[in-house]
Amino acid sequence: MRMRNPRRLVPFLLGLAVFITLFYLPGMPAAIDPSGQTIELTHEGKAALGLFLMAGIWWIFEVVPVGITAITIGVFQSLWLIRDTRQAMTDFMDPSVWFIFGSLLIGSAFAKTGLTKRLAYKMLTQIPERTRIIYLGVFAMTASLTLVMAHTAVAAAIFPLLYTIHQLYEPTGKPTRFGKGLFIGMAYTSGAGSIITLLGAARGAVAIGFFRELTGREITFFEVTWFLAPLGILMVIVLWAFICVWFKPERDHLPGLHARAEAGYAKLGRFKKREMATLAVAAGIVVILTARSFLPVLEPLDKSAVILGAALLLFITRILELPDLESMPWNIVLLFGGAMSIGFCLWQTGAAEWLAIGWLTSLDQAHWFLFLMGVTLFVMLMTNFILNVAAIAITLPVALVMAPYMGIDAEVVMFASLAAAGMPFLLLVGAAPNAIAYESHQFQTKEFFVAGLPASALLMIVIALFIWKIWPWMGMPILLP
Repeated sequence: MRMRNPRRLVPFLLGLAVFITLFYLPGMPAAIDPSGQTIELTHEGKAALGLFLMAGIWWIFEVVPVGITAITIGVFQSLWLIRDTRQAMTDFMDPSVWFIFGSLLIGSAFAKTGLTKRLAYKMLTQIPERTRIIYLGVFAMTASLTLVMAHTAVAAAIFPLLYTIHQLYEPTGKPTRFGKGLFIGMAYTSGAGSIITLLGAARGAVAIGFFRELTGREITFFEVTWFLAPLGILMVIVLWAFICVWFKPERDHLPGLHARAEAGYAKLGRFKKREMATLAVAAGIVVILTARSFLPVLEPLDKSAVILGAALLLFITRILELPDLESMPWNIVLLFGGAMSIGFCLWQTGAAEWLAIGWLTSLDQAHWFLFLMGVTLFVMLMTNFILNVAAIAITLPVALVMAPYMGIDAEVVMFASLAAAGMPFLLLVGAAPNAIAYESHQFQTKEFFVAGLPASALLMIVIALFIWKIWPWMGMPILLP
């Protein structure tokens, strides 16, 4: 086998070696949950862990296109008899993948009709011509939109706008430090904003459901926002400062930016019918998905069906056409299909439960603060490899059962986990905005991972600060009386 880039051969072979080693490994120690039940790691579970690690190595070093790595996940499950082929392949068409697909189509409509240029030009005329302030404006807008709509949809809608901004900065479109910071920062801050309300992502509702079932206590919409808004806002500011340093723009100022933005806006002319129709469709999506959280009659409506229905309407009205469908970033769609498949594989083979119990029970004698940080770190690591809803579903049941034995109030466990699950900064599969940002071709997966290491460390420091000082001051119980 000959690879275009020989440097990719080593991580390619390393990933295979890790998978084969775990597949043939004789046995692993059992994990024991808080009730004393023994959790054995099955042969299929070991294989799932091996596949999980192999995919992570391949994604980080991009030894093959990320979508091809995703396909490999399904193929290996079938050929190595880890899971039934129908299960492994069906996960690629999970409703969550369709939601991402629909979000990308809505973003395409914004770009095609010129709405993104109109929004970009308008924004750029309102802020100073300093590149760091442009960063701040983009990140604040991204985080603000996630308060009322899913961060995947926000990233898809913002993406073309950022593309327009970068073209004003670098007309050739070649990668720049400013471009890297613009798109990676968008992905990061969409996660920071999405933790503030239950509308930014599904993980919040899942966590509250587990909390209610295991503790008998109810967490309200207001409580989520009250405790997580300060953390989310602080993280947006911290991430902005981090991006300004890590991806320091080549130029501090863009002289003439206002004039170019005003000329571009004037050239677009008055709002066209297609733009107004696209805005109406997007507004309809936001209204329906927001209302689902408040109106029981709308709760049965699946969010994927809503956004796909909106995309269908765009095709019926000929705002989108066949070439738009054919030009979809299928590499990204496949990437998330693979993420769903490996997530379900870890869950169904018992590997995820074994990992969670093994990690958390190793902390049962630790200081309460170390236990909470251990839970947070585990969620943060897991959510970079599998969808954050799955990371929450794996971790919270075990952590909430252990919390009383540690003298810790269950509420702080849930909020710390929610914060960590919302901000996967290491891998593209951690969140859809990460993968959407990658479609800009401004950065490689390795660059995203390397930048994500200090960003994740900053996240852990901020969560530690909230657990130690800020949440108790705000009235959150940390330790049991």
